[in-house]
Amino acid sequence: MFTPRVRAAGVIAALTVVTVACGAAPGAQTSTAEGGVDARTATSAADFGGFDKLVEAAKKEGDLHVIALPPDWANYGEIIKAFEAKYGIKIESEDPDASSADEINAVKTRKGQDRAPDVLDLGQSFAISGAAEGLFAPYKVRTFDQIPEGQKEPTGLWVNDYGGYISIGCDAKKITTCPESFADLLKPEYKGKVALNGNPTKSGSAFAGVYAASIAGGGSFDDIQPGIDFFKKLKDAGNFNPVETTPATIEKGETQISIDWDYNNAAYAPQMAAKGIDWKVNVPTDGKYFQMYAQAINKDAPHPAAARLWQEFLYSPEGQNLYLKGFARPVLMPVMQSDGTIDKAAADALPEVEGEPAFPSPEQIDAAKAKLASGWDAAISG
Repeated sequence: MFTPRVRAAGVIAALTVVTVACGAAPGAQTSTAEGGVDARTATSAADFGGFDKLVEAAKKEGDLHVIALPPDWANYGEIIKAFEAKYGIKIESEDPDASSADEINAVKTRKGQDRAPDVLDLGQSFAISGAAEGLFAPYKVRTFDQIPEGQKEPTGLWVNDYGGYISIGCDAKKITTCPESFADLLKPEYKGKVALNGNPTKSGSAFAGVYAASIAGGGSFDDIQPGIDFFKKLKDAGNFNPVETTPATIEKGETQISIDWDYNNAAYAPQMAAKGIDWKVNVPTDGKYFQMYAQAINKDAPHPAAARLWQEFLYSPEGQNLYLKGFARPVLMPVMQSDGTIDKAAADALPEVEGEPAFPSPEQIDAAKAKLASGWDAAISG
């Protein structure tokens, strides 16, 4: 993903299988399903002869290779287990700490290898740029028409799947008054305590944190500069903490305030409660910013049928509710609320936010990304 997603090593070891062996070109594996269907060029389940035939083809492949999916990020640990149990397909989950940039690099450098990632979960700016580079295969899941316009590339090269609001997490046992706004973060009592989840030139959550700070400071989707200026002020005030947020840094007291997605901060709360830490979550009152991550299929996926079945699972009510169980807001949530397939208890557990989210356009994201690339290091290191 567009974020470094470093998580507790013990949890990762328990819930993921890390593949390290270099693979040969997947020529020994066929991408042609029974009936002469080439799974690599299939753009829907109908191209396989229906969903059941897609399942047969995916089971025949038997494996799926994913990358950059921490088990405690948006509930991916449970999602992976559920998919394996449902279809009997083994998921090899490599490098859960990777960023979106790492994912894109893996697609390029491992082309023709069986260790190439089959599917990608990316920050939206990387989904857009990867599609423009011709790295992805178009595919429309069965629920494609229910996904709102603007949340998908029209041919299915990428599709948004889940998202959240930027929030401020806080160790309420160490911080007397938890901040509720970006303006609060500049207060002297937060000296050395305010962290981002990564570098915004590489990290989706950190990128969004700067965008949210920009909105709080009078900027807009067209102008991220006030967000860069805010973090320069935060650093100059001595409040900025360069340590990337992980459960381990929270537990050690190295991270006492964290700007991150609300689904990450909300998921930390029960984890930390078991360790005696009272982790509070606030969506900042002055900088509401919502964004989604996107799914894409590697054009040269070594397991093309399994890759397409994985997408079908993620965009089914079962997969979408599993995201919701991890405090992430699934893209089909409005539809599921209307048709009664939503997990109401999980929906009710989400952090409360007033108002409807607005979204930057791909062009606005690209411009903001370019501005960060040229200005972030100078603002923070200068």
